[in-house]
Amino acid sequence: MKRLALGYGVAAAVLCACPFALGPYWLDVLNNVGLYVLLALSLNLILGDAGLFNMGHAAFYAVGAYTAAILNTRFHVPVLWLLPVSGVVAALFATAVARPVVHLRGDYLLIVTIGLGEIVRIALVNDVLGLTGGANGIFGISRPSVLGHRIRRPDEFFWLIWACVALTVFLFHRLEQSRFGRALTYLREDAVAAEGSGVPTARYRLLAFALGAAWAGMTGTLYAAKMTIISPESFGFWESVVLFLMVILGGAGSIPGVVVGAALVVGLPELFRGFATARMLVFGLVMMVMMVVRPQGLLPFRMGRFKPSDLDAALGARGAGGGGAGAGGGPAEPGADGAARGAEVAK
Repeated sequence: MKRLALGYGVAAAVLCACPFALGPYWLDVLNNVGLYVLLALSLNLILGDAGLFNMGHAAFYAVGAYTAAILNTRFHVPVLWLLPVSGVVAALFATAVARPVVHLRGDYLLIVTIGLGEIVRIALVNDVLGLTGGANGIFGISRPSVLGHRIRRPDEFFWLIWACVALTVFLFHRLEQSRFGRALTYLREDAVAAEGSGVPTARYRLLAFALGAAWAGMTGTLYAAKMTIISPESFGFWESVVLFLMVILGGAGSIPGVVVGAALVVGLPELFRGFATARMLVFGLVMMVMMVVRPQGLLPFRMGRFKPSDLDAALGARGAGGGGAGAGGGPAEPGADGAARGAEVAK
């Protein structure tokens, strides 16, 4: 935990120095990295934590972006006010479409989510209810304002986007340590055992979909505010593939791994832009090597390890607090004997 906190501190210090050391182009690249980190973290909640194969995550991203764009351009609602609205709409949409298929697993769920993403994209192209603008999309989305100051420049968007990333990382770490996060871990490791232990697997799958979709929807609002124009091409199947790749490359279920994976997938092509078309060849080769050498990802999720001393302490506390008869009617085991027995078991 201390090592992780130190890593986050170093990363935060480096990022805080970037607006003073980088030009507008590279700051804009970092802004794109931040948006993809938010999207990858939202997908990690579904794919990495709950173990549900979702290749249609761009659909929830699109729902949030279009919700914010429609309400902003037609009713002139400030963009930042629409963050929770877009999240709720995306979560409701995810709940409605995931409820009939949430019991599916593996490749079957993957195929269904691919179809979901394509249905949403085609619906946007066909200008549903005359609201989405068809293939041309929606123009004229206003910039966000904070305390009366309108955010326009890349360095200003940098602080907004990466503040959202920092908040998301903090909240998702807290979520991992909660009862809900532990239930998702059980669900990912063995759904049958989790259900046999009393975990309502269908409800937790649905909650994971809804929460991941809500975060993707809010990220769509930030994207719409940054670009001031959105179109269906920005939410195609390739976006879902890239997000899936970020989570798998970084390490499914690992928040630091997903952040690193998103930074590499978005940042590396920009670093090798000077190689023109060859950069994608190099990028693809790196991905292939990674999948062979480290299929678990760069920073894989690691289960907590119990030390012999933990078992000794637990058995000792049980013996010290048991004082009377045990559950089976026999005498309670003294704390010292319990610790000794725990040491033998640990060996």
